[in-house]
Amino acid sequence: MTTTYPRTTYTPLPIAPEVLAQLRAADDAGQPCLPFVDQEGGSPLRCCLRLAAPGERIALVSYAPLRRWAAETDATPGAYDEQGPVFIHADPCAGPSRESGGYPFSRAGSLRTVRRYSAEGHIVGGRLLEIPAEEEQGFDAAIAEAFTDPQVALVHVRALEYGCFHFEVRRPV
Repeated sequence: MTTTYPRTTYTPLPIAPEVLAQLRAADDAGQPCLPFVDQEGGSPLRCCLRLAAPGERIALVSYAPLRRWAAETDATPGAYDEQGPVFIHADPCAGPSRESGGYPFSRAGSLRTVRRYSAEGHIVGGRLLEIPAEEEQGFDAAIAEAFTDPQVALVHVRALEYGCFHFEVRRPV
């Protein structure tokens, strides 16, 4: 049986500017930020939710998105607190473009995990998403499916290949 979901657009959230400022000083693993020039471009930037252009100055830092969210919400993720590498601009940027639509880092055929977290910060499920040709509709359906569970407060989208955090979506209010 196939379930259909109403057309809904969710907001993919980038890393907040105040968090980026902290990560540019020392990342969530306590390491200093080491900027470099992305000669070829193509690195997925979590500060502005786009791919780096050739020649942009970026950094690869360790980021703990659930830990950061938990600090805002008083959640206690315990063992579910994890950190991993993300690319950011080495210097402050304007964030996502207002003109950019859809979901970042979306390419038909790519594999993503759509991981669900409770208000306590515990994993309460997830699913594998092979991004379909209708990319936005595929993400919309996967995120809508996640939020049909009333326990789900937060969704993280990650790349399957490397487990890299791509973006988060919070339960609509």
